[in-house]
Amino acid sequence: MSGSKKILIVEDDLRIAQNISKGLQEKGFETEIAFDGKIGLKLALHNDFDLILLDLNLPGLNGYEVCSEVRKKKPSIPIIMLTALGETEDKIEGFEKGADDYLVKPFDFRELLARINVFIKRNHNSESDQQDTLKIANLELDSESKIVMRDGQNIELTPKEFSLLEYLIKNKGKVVSKTDIAENLWEQNNQQSLNVIEVYINFLRKKIDKDFTPKLIHTKTGMGYILKEEIEK
Repeated sequence: MSGSKKILIVEDDLRIAQNISKGLQEKGFETEIAFDGKIGLKLALHNDFDLILLDLNLPGLNGYEVCSEVRKKKPSIPIIMLTALGETEDKIEGFEKGADDYLVKPFDFRELLARINVFIKRNHNSESDQQDTLKIANLELDSESKIVMRDGQNIELTPKEFSLLEYLIKNKGKVVSKTDIAENLWEQNNQQSLNVIEVYINFLRKKIDKDFTPKLIHTKTGMGYILKEEIEK
């Protein structure tokens, strides 16, 4: 990676925002702060950032609304939500709106920094090693345009569903455990994240498998999931 990476911090708590900004600047990042959702959205859409840290409870527009709007215009920018709401349902809603990760307050700055570095590195690697179209059976996934087609029909996926399917198709023919998925896509491995993964596997099945053949997502009991076109006996 070359050059300083720029991070947008959308956080209405002055102390938290300034502490995060100071910590990131000490690690070599450039930062910009927005203290409400409307300003945060405007900055996100009209400037180039490498990552967005987004509080959920914001004046003007809440984090869900900001995230959803950013995703429409900038589908590839990593978004990490920072919030005091840590229930599984809150996380699922955040992922549905397009968040890549979810960190519950209070958090250790070292954990935040580790997650930021993972996303920055991942984006850098994908820019230099990008395979646009991934295929299996009659399913096609375009990593650049974020379009998924099954048997010629467009399949609408949320960003988190897309990331999960992309991970499965890149590992087609291999059994991937919930732990594998949690560590690679959720950047964490705990019981709550494992429960969320099960929910998202079911979301994917309904969208890409329910009305099509052959079935592609298969469960290996006690081991995980495998994407393959062979019909399970």
